[in-house]
Amino acid sequence: MLDTISILLVAAAAFAYFNLRYLRLPTTVGVMAIALLLSLWLIVLGKLGLPLLRDHETSLLRSIDFTQVLMQGMLSLLLFAGALHVDLGRLRAYRWQVGALALIGTAVSMLIVGFGCWYALSLAGIALPIGYCLLFGALISPTDPIAVLAILRSMKVPHELETTIAAESLFNDGIGIVLFTMTLELATHGANPTVGDAAWLFAREALGGGLLGLALGYITSRLLRSIDNYRIETLITVAAVMGGYSLADALTVSGPIAMVVAGIMVGNYWQTCAKPGRTHEHIDTFWELIDEILNAVLFMLMGLEIAVIAFPDGSTWGLLLVVAITLAARFVTAGLPVLALRRWFRLPRGSHWVLTWGGVRGGISIALALSLPHGGHRELLVVMTYCVVLFSIFAQSLTVDAVARAALRQK
Repeated sequence: MLDTISILLVAAAAFAYFNLRYLRLPTTVGVMAIALLLSLWLIVLGKLGLPLLRDHETSLLRSIDFTQVLMQGMLSLLLFAGALHVDLGRLRAYRWQVGALALIGTAVSMLIVGFGCWYALSLAGIALPIGYCLLFGALISPTDPIAVLAILRSMKVPHELETTIAAESLFNDGIGIVLFTMTLELATHGANPTVGDAAWLFAREALGGGLLGLALGYITSRLLRSIDNYRIETLITVAAVMGGYSLADALTVSGPIAMVVAGIMVGNYWQTCAKPGRTHEHIDTFWELIDEILNAVLFMLMGLEIAVIAFPDGSTWGLLLVVAITLAARFVTAGLPVLALRRWFRLPRGSHWVLTWGGVRGGISIALALSLPHGGHRELLVVMTYCVVLFSIFAQSLTVDAVARAALRQK
């Protein structure tokens, strides 16, 4: 395990350095691009009769459980770090708008993507049962908070729009987990979940995670308020994240939502506390470094994963249709409501384009796809997910700043 971690950190550092010196892309995108190109080059070498390096890469990737590494390892730290910078006052002012986008938007998007992909794939000659299409819709509909927050750092958009985009991506995990769990039962076991089952699962996962996050954030803030030593305070925040996520898992509530709520509470405690700025600066720098390091490793792994994904022959047109349907569903469930109800959402004119194009998918969708049981239509769902994520990272994230500048200039 130590050797694997060392290899990943060395590779991530090398890729980040090369990107900073030569490519000058956003760090996450640049690292993923280099990893992707390296994997493709090793695949080519394998086709030319030099499979040794590709075999080593494949062996390394197969020794890493991507779902376990992200969902049970990195995710808690990344979500807490991202939530530290969400302004509670602005979030409170837009709580209903964020709730509508995160809950209703995700559910409707699952239906649009599911039925749309079922029809489009049948036209492309790819047979995928409707249950698996809905399962794909459930895992791809929630926007990825890690990818979205990485993009927002380099964007200059109005504060109310930034808060809405960030908070939606942080909070739509709860409904995404419910939908994914229910459709997984439907697709793989033929179960017929009831409305009561869905309501209980949502209450346990999302509401339970929120309550745990409130308790965790309150206790952590009280502990931080009683001392003034940045080393101990940093240790307390790390313990709160790691211990809180493990507790959420034991209680079968949503760990991601618990981390988001706790992070918002602790972050806003720092905004209102009367302690010297140096203590806050030390802790903020620590979590910023954690965020940067883990993001570099995560996006590198996403780029390398192409080495172990088998793309089916003759699926190009079907996969392009899947990408288009996913993007169209994002417009219908996020962009169109903001455009039609602009006075209620209270966002600047043109925000619907930013919300649509900024709805990036990333590692969480890949982790959910890879967590599917082997056999059946798993490989096709993994390929579909990977294609959407590639489009999100390389097409949307690299151009969303230009889209935002053009859209928000509209009169």
